[in-house]
Amino acid sequence: MLRSRYPRLKTALTQGATLAFILATASSQVIASGPAPTAEAAPSQAPAAAPSGTPGTPNVKDPYLAGWLRLTPDRKPASLKAGVDYGMDPATGKFIWPKATPEVHEGKRFPGEMTSWDKKSYAKNVKVLAFYPGVGSPFHAWNNILDFQGKRYLYIHDRDYLRIMDVTDPANGKVVFSKGGVWGPKGSSEKYDPNTVQDYLGGATIAWSKKLGKPVLVASFEIGRYGLMTEKIDQPDKVAAQRSYNSLKGFKVFEMDGPLPDQWKLIATRTTDYQHPNAPIGQQQGSGSLDAPEYYGGKYMILSSAPDDSYALTEYPNYLYSPGYQVWDMSDPADPKFVSQIAVPGQILGNPEHEQAYLMNPRAGNRTSWMGSRNPIFLPKPLEAGGKIGFGAMGGLGLYSFDLSDPANPKMLSNVNTPPSFAGTEYDNADVSQYARTGYVFTNGYPMNRDCYEPYKDIFVVDARDPKHLKIATKLPEPEIPQGAPFTSFCQRGGNYGPKRANAIGQPGGWKQGIVPYSFYNAGVQIYDVKDPAHPSIAGYFIPALADQTQLPSYTLGKGVFAIYTEYDRNIIWAFTEDGAYALSTPLLGEPVMGAPAKPWPHR
Repeated sequence: MLRSRYPRLKTALTQGATLAFILATASSQVIASGPAPTAEAAPSQAPAAAPSGTPGTPNVKDPYLAGWLRLTPDRKPASLKAGVDYGMDPATGKFIWPKATPEVHEGKRFPGEMTSWDKKSYAKNVKVLAFYPGVGSPFHAWNNILDFQGKRYLYIHDRDYLRIMDVTDPANGKVVFSKGGVWGPKGSSEKYDPNTVQDYLGGATIAWSKKLGKPVLVASFEIGRYGLMTEKIDQPDKVAAQRSYNSLKGFKVFEMDGPLPDQWKLIATRTTDYQHPNAPIGQQQGSGSLDAPEYYGGKYMILSSAPDDSYALTEYPNYLYSPGYQVWDMSDPADPKFVSQIAVPGQILGNPEHEQAYLMNPRAGNRTSWMGSRNPIFLPKPLEAGGKIGFGAMGGLGLYSFDLSDPANPKMLSNVNTPPSFAGTEYDNADVSQYARTGYVFTNGYPMNRDCYEPYKDIFVVDARDPKHLKIATKLPEPEIPQGAPFTSFCQRGGNYGPKRANAIGQPGGWKQGIVPYSFYNAGVQIYDVKDPAHPSIAGYFIPALADQTQLPSYTLGKGVFAIYTEYDRNIIWAFTEDGAYALSTPLLGEPVMGAPAKPWPHR
């Protein structure tokens, strides 16, 4: 666990100044903040690129990438041999996990793995209300709900597609809007080149604006994470293309006069490169806004973002940034104002204290780990509703707690980390649904390699009753093997196995106390009983049949349930797989509502 104390580095952020940082002790001091600049600030000084052929210096042209390489040793893990270094133990029927692996883009099958995709499904305390094939993509899904004029609409979107379904009756939903490719055994019905996309739409949040008296949609725009680059060290042209990315790095705000895109009006566009607020597309620095914004329609919004190219201390092979967090003032959704930037120790190249913290992390140099955030800070209670504490999952940097009682001057309270678990991501997200009741938070990474070719990703139960002293209390149990299944380990089922995420931002209704559902890739949906978070158990599950080559191309298969979205006001779980979407009910949540909800969402 990284608990080093750092000297304060306080710099006023003024016009023409570079980014201000205040690295603090883990107890009380501000991390990084500053007012929105009134004019474009001077660009931060890039580290000098070393001359080609200098001994001990990588021949990389990009100065930030070269600086990271000069700083870190090369500790990339060696490839492992299936059946020797990891695999099934024939004596116990259990899977012996790899200790550390590099990121790979192809399967790594092992002796004892099933030779065909499991076409059986398994359920405990879960009922399938409906299945909707082909309504998403086989890679990812972001989701939102909007109630409008007595009907409920479900949004399913990612990169090149958007589906809007009328799910007022969840057992008889229908697609009312479709844009982008539909997938089949030969691939997508539309060609998509991520290198030429000019309007990359990432995660989005729908909230009710008190000021406008209508719903607004805030959409993240970020550098695409798939299909652009595989190894940043070896692809200088791809690195250069991301530095001058051909889409917005930031977010857009739309007011919604109806559920369909032709009923939306763009009212604001902002770049997360807040030092250069007027920089055009192609000249904006940083990552853009990752995943869905944390926004509830009030004054404050929190984003995951690297504001400039100096946030470069990350090992991930196809990503250039270590994102921190930003707070924005959304009092007027048509005029968002930057409030503060948050960084944690170990993110910023060229800053001695950050570099020292990074080198103290055992992941430094492994050329594999994601460092920094992928989601905004998770809030047990919105700031404008009196919330003060937030939790940030920072990849290989661990889980952080923050005091956000003054959003212009956020404070880091504590950090907890665990032994490295790579490949795959670590500390990707945090579930705070039970925090107000118990003081506990759940946090996990997720698998990126197929065929269990990486360490298992635990879901850690963090005791945060004193947010100034986080500590790991226990873990959620690994999914149980269903009775009658033709495997003794989910690894044998092939594809990806491990947790993804629990509650998404902006789900209808209040969280269910004592129950948390997780998407679990080839282990489907796992529903945990967390009435006592220190003694959790599995209360139910739904594990769907896996798609095969008659439905989708082989390179898309084996993901199972990669996203869930829960309607807590109607007791319905939406589970998204590579071949479609399931509407599920469970008595663990309560009797499902098969019509319009009692109160519209978002809350008015």
